[in-house]
Amino acid sequence: MSAVVVTGRGVTTSVGEEVDTMFDALLAGRSGIIDGIGPCTDFDPDPVLTPKGARRTDRFSQLGIAAADKAWAESGLSEDSVDMERVGVLMGTGVGGLLTLETECTKFLEGGERAVSPLFVTMMMPNAAAGLISMRIGARGPGFSVASACATGSHAIGEAKRIIERGEADVVVAGGCEAALTGLCLAAFKQMGALSDDGVSRPFDVDRTGFVMGEGAGVLILEREDHAKARGATIYGRIVGYGATSDAHHITAPEPEGRGSSAAIRLALEDAAAQPTDVGYVNAHGTGTPLNDVAETKTLHAIFNGGAPPISSTKSHLGHLLGAAGAVEAVVCLEAVRRGVLPPTINLETPDPECDLDYIPAGPREAPGIQLALSNSFGFGGQNACLAVAAS
Repeated sequence: MSAVVVTGRGVTTSVGEEVDTMFDALLAGRSGIIDGIGPCTDFDPDPVLTPKGARRTDRFSQLGIAAADKAWAESGLSEDSVDMERVGVLMGTGVGGLLTLETECTKFLEGGERAVSPLFVTMMMPNAAAGLISMRIGARGPGFSVASACATGSHAIGEAKRIIERGEADVVVAGGCEAALTGLCLAAFKQMGALSDDGVSRPFDVDRTGFVMGEGAGVLILEREDHAKARGATIYGRIVGYGATSDAHHITAPEPEGRGSSAAIRLALEDAAAQPTDVGYVNAHGTGTPLNDVAETKTLHAIFNGGAPPISSTKSHLGHLLGAAGAVEAVVCLEAVRRGVLPPTINLETPDPECDLDYIPAGPREAPGIQLALSNSFGFGGQNACLAVAAS
């Protein structure tokens, strides 16, 4: 199988729309959470799409296209340097065009069928971002979307890795995008009891009460290593391991002992031909819900037998990006390994005694020589994914 490297990176987040800007903000402990949500307030679709194009595209796709454009440009790929029949696009989302869905449902209820936009389906469908990105760059290889709630972004990158390893593509544009900060979605999570009571994200803190919703996108250009080297591309890191499992336990609650999530991490390490002692950093799923953080701590105890490396949750800065979370957090792991410095978990003032690992309550923390990081993503439905990210 071919080794899989990263030759392009792109993000759209509430603390920055360039990878360096975002990561510097995380290191500085800056938060993008405002009034209980993490919106991309500075995002403007105009540099990405024409006014007509923006009107015909849901916000989740706009965020994803912006991140993909940056990643593709950074990779230096073009029709002259790659066979576009062997370029794939795998963009995941948890819910797709939810803003469009709400808007068009309201139009239908108030004005009947003639009030509904003929573009409703193409704006709402979860694979819209993948299709639009493939059209922008001319990618004619495998192209589709995945949806596994909060594990989506990691599944997308992991499955893109598999596509390259199977020899079905030389390059895959992979990641996740989400824009679900709508009244209906926020109300649903609130009624579920999943949201923070005071709009503050406090992963692993004794006073945590739930997660904070965010929006954004993360995209990586994954490429066959020999292909990247042959064209002289800059390699930013490697996706060396991927594991995916299901809890088979509950539609929202994690399996309390972390058996399924532990299995996903073990599979990622096995895929990477690595041992737990090789891991220098874990970007935890770390939602800040009472159930997740204890279950994830048990998961990490099972893997590291009490000797876990430094761990943080950047959801404390960005909120929970749902289907985009794993993709953005994979970028965070890539930068942590590349720079040798780890972001903190902000708002972690009084650690929960049940969350008794090194969750980096203040940072940044220097980690010179770090070679391997793990990114955990655990979704509703009991679906787990883990990525192992290595230095270049």
